[in-house]
Amino acid sequence: MTFRITTQTMAASATRQLAAAQARLADAQDTATSLRRITRPSDDPAGAAQALRVRAEVAANAQYGRNIDNGTAWLTGVDAALGDATRFLDSARDAVQQGLNAARTPADRIALADVIDGLRADLLGRANATYLGRSLFAGTSDQPAFVDGNPPTFTGVTGDAVHRRFGENQSVRVDADGAAIFGTGPTSVFATLDAISAELRAGGITASRLDDLDSARATLRTARADAGARLTTLEAAKDANQAAKVALEADRAALEDVDLGTAVLDLQVQQTSYQAALAVTAKTLQPTLMDFLR
Repeated sequence: MTFRITTQTMAASATRQLAAAQARLADAQDTATSLRRITRPSDDPAGAAQALRVRAEVAANAQYGRNIDNGTAWLTGVDAALGDATRFLDSARDAVQQGLNAARTPADRIALADVIDGLRADLLGRANATYLGRSLFAGTSDQPAFVDGNPPTFTGVTGDAVHRRFGENQSVRVDADGAAIFGTGPTSVFATLDAISAELRAGGITASRLDDLDSARATLRTARADAGARLTTLEAAKDANQAAKVALEADRAALEDVDLGTAVLDLQVQQTSYQAALAVTAKTLQPTLMDFLR
């Protein structure tokens, strides 16, 4: 059986072929303009699913990076506050040693008591240090860690802590336990300084106060070392986060982006193919008798 190929059949076939070539040209133009291999899920369903997964990982990695920066700022503040507090106690110890000197007059000891009172106020200020309005030593409480009194009262959340997540199953504490570091009630470092000041004003000072201050300083140094270790953990996490960011961006680009040279070359190929299709169609579909009779 033979089939008769009419001019109408040829025209319909040519129209379909031209439409397909035009569609390929439009796709090539979109790709060259956006430099994106996938602009809609239908372009590559499997690739689009992988790209969405990678984008989710990129977003998570970015959040971890922000958490690391925030946690680093917290721990830097803790380290600075503890460093200042240690220096205040060093100065208080020097004042006690001077007060133990028998050559000191009552006026000298009163002056030393004033120094102790100033150091106590400075120490209380550092114990209430904050970052972005949040206390560094009060746990999850939004209130100051200590309220001044005789002695100051710890108002933070005992046993609670502020953490920052820097990995899928990794987190680090970024605050410090003010109650454990500075003490509470009559055993606090503030109570010790109050007692030292009172003894100096009364005309004498006991040598055991040096041991009290040494114990408080040791606690501060231990807390500062712990904060430093956690800060080191975050610094290492930041390096790993940056490396993961580069790797994830490479994965995303491999799935979604196209090379500029490749895109331009494909566009030129599609343009040439479309022009060739137009030329061939014009040669093939010559005017018929009906065109002259219209």
